[in-house]
Amino acid sequence: MFRIIFVLDIYNYTVVHARGGNRQNYQPIHKSSLLCNTSRPLEVIGAVKPKEVYIADLNILQGIGERDTNFTDIRSVSQKVKTMLDPGISSLPDVEEALFLANSVILGTETASLDMISNAASEFPGRVNVSIDIKNSRILTRDPDMPNYPIELIDILNDMDVRDIIILDMDRVGTSSGVDSQFLSKIATTSKHDVLLGGGVKDMSDIETLKDIGLKGALVATALHNGKIPLTMVQ
Repeated sequence: MFRIIFVLDIYNYTVVHARGGNRQNYQPIHKSSLLCNTSRPLEVIGAVKPKEVYIADLNILQGIGERDTNFTDIRSVSQKVKTMLDPGISSLPDVEEALFLANSVILGTETASLDMISNAASEFPGRVNVSIDIKNSRILTRDPDMPNYPIELIDILNDMDVRDIIILDMDRVGTSSGVDSQFLSKIATTSKHDVLLGGGVKDMSDIETLKDIGLKGALVATALHNGKIPLTMVQ
């Protein structure tokens, strides 16, 4: 079954509309959404009623405010719906903390080193998702040992006990710009794990394309909020 996973980007207790990776310009989601008239996380979940949720904690990812600013909201959401959480993990204690808040944790290349991803996969088998964060066609990372290109990292991850691989194209997030089927087809063919796409999905035709090339799911927000993908697809 193809998974369509509802995305919550949370900043200062508020669900925001992520667009193009320019986080300082993100606006509360209710200003652009056809689905909800609120930007409070639990109320957005109540309006959408998704089967599965991806949460990005933007306070931690940007290093703004207290680390636990959004933890109460995240925990409340995860008690209502199956949740995968990206809280900007950079150490094994961060993983343990995140697994208290959500069902599975996302280790993004933006904050997690290759060595840390390997250790977390061994320590918490089957509960770690890896997000290959991409900016300008290269992996977004601070780790000098991380490969430059996604396909190189896929080869390394094939030997690790991780759950899902997420291809998160920061340049396409919130833009409804469509998907790069040639690139994603190569990723899906190479990966031994299920591959999910985040960023750029504009409508149901993109969903059908992703199915056809072998991806197993998509992280979607904008196309749901603007009505291009039916709400029932995430329920």
